[in-house]
Amino acid sequence: MRNIVSEVQARLMYAAADESGMSTVEYAIGTIAAAAFGAILYTVVTGDSIVGALTNIITRALNTST
Repeated sequence: MRNIVSEVQARLMYAAADESGMSTVEYAIGTIAAAAFGAILYTVVTGDSIVGALTNIITRALNTST
């Protein structure tokens, strides 16, 4: 009886300490974070104020008189 209890305990400890799926979860969270950051960056860059500022900078650079 004691042998069965120790075997069950050993299996439970192994199951609790098993991290074989951790790298997949970490990659999934990293991918979701990168996609969210890209979406936020796209929203900021395509906003009217940024597009207007970049257009103004390019226009001033091209219209310089030497």
